[in-house]
Order: sequence, then C-alpha cells, then structure tokens
Amino acid sequence: MRNTQNITIGQADPINSETEETTWSLSGAVVGFVAWLLALGIPVLFYGSNTLFFFLYTWPFFLALLPVSVVIGIALHSLLDGRLLYSILSTLMTVAVLFGLLFLWLLG
Repeated sequence: MRNTQNITIGQADPINSETEETTWSLSGAVVGFVAWLLALGIPVLFYGSNTLFFFLYTWPFFLALLPVSVVIGIALHSLLDGRLLYSILSTLMTVAVLFGLLFLWLLG
C-alpha cells in the first residue's frame, strides 16, 4: 500500500498565500550601471589621462563587464531584500573588485 497523499497542482499553500514576492530589477539594474560607470573612472583617477590609450585597445573587456555589473546589481539588490544603501555599497565594492582584477590581469 502507498503511504502518500494526493495533492492537486493548483492548490495554493495557505501559509504563504498572503505574502507576495516583489522584484527590484529596475533599481538594481540602475545601481549596477552606475557602479560600472564609477568603476570605469577608477583607473583614470590612478593613472591619469594615459589610461585612455590603454582603454583604446582593451575596451571590449571592460564593455563585457557592463551586463555583468547590471546582473550583479540586480542580484545583490534582490538578495538584500531591496535595502538600497546596502545594495549600493555591496554592488560598488563587487564591481570595483571586478574592474581591478581585470585591469591587473590586462596589465600583467
């Protein structure tokens, strides 16, 4: 004999029926894009205008980090339950580390 119950697929869970998940994709994407723009300026602050010649040859690598930064912004904003200040700080730090690693990899 079976020791199971038949559950209909359309039946909703009565405990979680009141809570509704919200998404924060737009504000997370904006945070990721702004973090990408700010991280793009960090090498210019350290090395000056000669960085633009370096970007002339390596721009595809840094452009490839744009969608990665946007996805990181969305993911961190969603994981932190929409707390904007924490998501801004964590996204800025994560994207800056990614840019730093890419910049050091291309220099080496």
